[in-house]
Amino acid sequence: MEQSAVTRGVAWLAGAGLRPTRQRVTLATLLVGDGRDRHVSAESLFEAARGAGHSVSLATVYNTLRAFCQVGLVQEITVDGSKSYFDTRTDDHPHFYWEETGELTDAPAADLRVARLPEPPPGTEIAKLDIVIRLRRSAAGRGQGPETSS
Repeated sequence: MEQSAVTRGVAWLAGAGLRPTRQRVTLATLLVGDGRDRHVSAESLFEAARGAGHSVSLATVYNTLRAFCQVGLVQEITVDGSKSYFDTRTDDHPHFYWEETGELTDAPAADLRVARLPEPPPGTEIAKLDIVIRLRRSAAGRGQGPETSS
């Protein structure tokens, strides 16, 4: 791994108060080492780690991503109630879910308007609004892919 990428990963962990264990540094560097935001599944991050020559178990990847969620380094986006993606961009923003490829990308927030939300039940408050816009190719759009792979 490139040293500046590792340094970025270590700084990302330190900013959240997480101890920089070998596994955390490895996964943090894969997630933020190039300075770009990304959406990953635990499985895709596991494969990226293995592809880069790192020995880490899938259970460790899951546990590390959960720890990153708990301290606000990533947010979990659930699609279909079972498939989870982890997003390094943690501000509120909508997503496109590409059904054919299973890819999750950022959607432009500027055009999104939520006119009204239902009143939450008594004694509760809305903590967060997740918006995932599911896409499938139209007949005219076959062969085109997502514009970004973030």
